[in-house]
Amino acid sequence: MQDQPRAPQAAEPGSPDVQAQQPPQVSDAPAAVPSEPAPPASDRWERTTLEKLAFATLNEQRQARRWRNGLRLAWLGFLVVMAWVLLGRSAAPTAVSTPHTAMVSVTGEIAPGLEASAEAVNAALRVAFEDQAARAVVLLINSPGGSPVQAGMINDEIMRLKALHKKPVYAVIEETCASAAYYVAVAADQIFVDKASIVGSIGVLMDGFGFTGLMNKLGVERRLLTAGENKSMLDPFSPMADKQRAYAQQMLDQIHQQFIAAVKAGRGDRLKENGETFSGLFWSGQQAVDQGLADQFGSLEYVAREIVKAEDIMDYTRRENVAERLAKRFGAAFGEVLLRAMHTAPALR
Repeated sequence: MQDQPRAPQAAEPGSPDVQAQQPPQVSDAPAAVPSEPAPPASDRWERTTLEKLAFATLNEQRQARRWRNGLRLAWLGFLVVMAWVLLGRSAAPTAVSTPHTAMVSVTGEIAPGLEASAEAVNAALRVAFEDQAARAVVLLINSPGGSPVQAGMINDEIMRLKALHKKPVYAVIEETCASAAYYVAVAADQIFVDKASIVGSIGVLMDGFGFTGLMNKLGVERRLLTAGENKSMLDPFSPMADKQRAYAQQMLDQIHQQFIAAVKAGRGDRLKENGETFSGLFWSGQQAVDQGLADQFGSLEYVAREIVKAEDIMDYTRRENVAERLAKRFGAAFGEVLLRAMHTAPALR
């Protein structure tokens, strides 16, 4: 009998044949990535150093930017302050519609660049005279004197403004009105004083020091080269020649005569001149009234109330405001910084 072919039998689960026929299972878990080796210590140090340098550079750039912005703001503030100062100087005080007494103060030394300079006083006087509501102008004086040039300029301007505007001018002396200050006061129509005020000192001086005797005792030789016979005139380390002394005295006498002429023109017949009037002496207010150097006793309020008949007093004095003081200080400080920068900068050769 021939053998019959047998039908294939199903493989049992778990048998080797079944396992070989099953497809491979795909896992959802990510494949493990092999870890990178840690960089060496030298590479870490370089990276840290580069980071520090980068941050330092950024900080320097920020600081430089802040300085530039700060400097620009400072310049802007300076320009604003200067504009404020210039506009404030050019603008006249607001005119008062009601009748009043205009007051201009002459306080301290009469000299260029100060509050009582001819520039400041004359500018205030012009505004006061031009105000139609001002019934009169009062000079409130408290000054020991100063430059005869500045005083002469103020005196001339008062005389011009009086003739132009036909307004009376009165001088009220508080503590002191001596020398150049009295030169200013005599331009007024009347002078009012306190009985204890100091008035006068109608004279001119030129002072200095001489060290020639001391230098001879110490064995110090003055080596001065000049081009011009009188170029060393008034040098404190050189003896004064008689010719130079006579020349200086002649100049002082001429200025003194100008002062005397202004006093006589201002006081006129009221002046009771004597041998001491123009000697440089000063007197009390009571003596000044007796000698015709002043007219009567009276304060600013008295003159406004009783003489001008306008009790309201408006101050036209030009004084430095906060903006001007700040501008001067800022300008001086900025100039000092520039000067230091110039000194530290390399010189061109």
